[in-house]
Amino acid sequence: MPLTLHIKNMVCDRCIRVVREELSKLGLDVRSVILGEAVVASPSGRINTEEVRAILRANGFDLLDDADARTIEHVKRAAIAIARGDSSRDRRLKHSTTIASAVGRDYKSVSALFSSLEGMTIETYIILQRIERVKELLRYDEKTLSEIAFETGYSSVAHLSNQFKKVTGLSATEYKRMKDKERVAIDKISVKPSTLARRSGA
Repeated sequence: MPLTLHIKNMVCDRCIRVVREELSKLGLDVRSVILGEAVVASPSGRINTEEVRAILRANGFDLLDDADARTIEHVKRAAIAIARGDSSRDRRLKHSTTIASAVGRDYKSVSALFSSLEGMTIETYIILQRIERVKELLRYDEKTLSEIAFETGYSSVAHLSNQFKKVTGLSATEYKRMKDKERVAIDKISVKPSTLARRSGA
């Protein structure tokens, strides 16, 4: 019988590829892999979850064991989709509506849970993800600031520029000119709200 594994820290296409490859190395029949989830079966009928956990941890992932942890991962995936300008998402919807729909719970309870476990609000997490996506697009140097602002959901170039400088301390133009454009891996983003507040001048 197939087993659905809920996996922490899957945030990009590379993660999907790595998880699929690593689970296959264990001899598992990998039926499907999406962000945060893999459906597998074993020819022997038995899946050694500790073995799975070990190989996932060796690659920066982990198994999620409880409902709250799975909820947090759903929130993060939805937040990343917002930050990356997912074309399948209705941009007219508020972030709270998108998150609540993705998780299947009311936003107020999800927001409180996220803040208590992650040490930041969902909105702060979205801002940080959005800034990292902007850095990525600036590094590629293939799009104008107007195109980047539209893709990442900013209302204007001015909005993007103001928030970018508040968070990074640099203007987008200054960052673009830098030789070494350091980015934070999207699954490593973690900052206390107070830190963002100081950077934002709040």
